[in-house]
Amino acid sequence: MVASPDAPALMQTHATTILAFKFSGGVLVAGDRRATAGNTVVYDRADKVLEIDRHSIMAIAGVPATAWEMARVLEHSLQFFRRTQLQEMSVDGKVRALSKLLRDNFGFVLQGVGVVVPIFATYDFAGDGQARLYFYDAMGANFEVAEYAATGSGSPAVRGVLFYENHWGKKKLPKLREEDAVTLALRALDTAAESDTATGGVDRAAKIFPIIKIISRDGIRTLPEAEIAARFKSTVA
Repeated sequence: MVASPDAPALMQTHATTILAFKFSGGVLVAGDRRATAGNTVVYDRADKVLEIDRHSIMAIAGVPATAWEMARVLEHSLQFFRRTQLQEMSVDGKVRALSKLLRDNFGFVLQGVGVVVPIFATYDFAGDGQARLYFYDAMGANFEVAEYAATGSGSPAVRGVLFYENHWGKKKLPKLREEDAVTLALRALDTAAESDTATGGVDRAAKIFPIIKIISRDGIRTLPEAEIAARFKSTVA
């Protein structure tokens, strides 16, 4: 069914901004907490960094309703494969499964609803034993990156910060310690929030901090908010 041209435009909720980069301990994935609809802040505690399995994370930028459903379908698909085949799905299989979900959603994107542009990070035990990092476009094309990725409305500022640090910082991103990687993620999101109203960054008044998760050989670890707050206070604020 095609909507009437006289019908009011649907005000969609959007979630931005997300980033991920490799450091000495694995992959850090972070996302601010703000969700917007037009110029309205709909929610300031959205979870955009989602655990798919024990070593895989999907971070979302775009329409949360669609993205969260994709994450649930992907999680269940990987569980079904693991239980029926008695082994983990390959990294390439996981990457293509998310690509298919995005392609299947593209009809809605053409209608102006449900766009999702995610980042996917995982650990490749069967291959080279290294962390793998991908970003996608709305049509489902996936691109593996060697160092970092960022999507969402605040991503231009984030990419600028990560590019600068990787090329002219004291250490390249893959050599950063965890403490320095967390500081960099906080600085990047806080920088994006200065120029992009859809990015929450760090809400100093309400004490709302980004969600940060780390993937390593041991699995996924979510950094406690108190640890993030202390790091922000000592190295960013």
